Amino acid sequence: MERFTVEPLRVVDFVEHVRRRPQGYFLVERGSPELPTEVLRAVAWDGLHRRDGRHGQISVEIGSDLSFTVESDQRPSSDERERPLPEFFGSLLDMFDMEHWAPSAAAALSVRTVIEVWLDGHGYRQELVGMDPTGSREEFVAPKPFGTRTTFHLDPSFCGPGEAIAWALRPEELHGETCREHPSPTTFPIHDLRAETEGSLSE
Repeated sequence: MERFTVEPLRVVDFVEHVRRRPQGYFLVERGSPELPTEVLRAVAWDGLHRRDGRHGQISVEIGSDLSFTVESDQRPSSDERERPLPEFFGSLLDMFDMEHWAPSAAAALSVRTVIEVWLDGHGYRQELVGMDPTGSREEFVAPKPFGTRTTFHLDPSFCGPGEAIAWALRPEELHGETCREHPSPTTFPIHDLRAETEGSLSE
């Protein structure tokens, strides 16, 4: 009987795929001046939309032209709570299922990501380079029963010179009219630390 062999399929690394085709995740191509803002928009959208279809609560802090933090009251899905820190990417990004892909895709475009997860009163913190943890998870006392706080430092060599997160962003620009399921406006704080730094330098 003739035997057939099948060559193993090459699984494209997630980081490689995001970096080769950022428009598939963030709607704009590499080199677009809108890329940093679109990455922020995707992470903010992800944090706002709960798995039950309702809006959650988030806050956004812009630390520099290519860094931002999103804090969210998102919590793991029910099956993830049974195993609160699963191993998929091998980091705290595992708490996000593939429906909530934006934090993982943003980490793929970052030179440094710091993620904090709060679960049932326990806090876990980890630092990543790309998708790879730089060390083990650190435990701390969680400030809230559940939620996440993630800071992304986008790769300046990927974004290109002169690209930056847009100034004077408003909540509706990161969410707003594109939310067809919940057309009513959702407000959340956006703190742009660049404005504070610029103000102190001009004094």
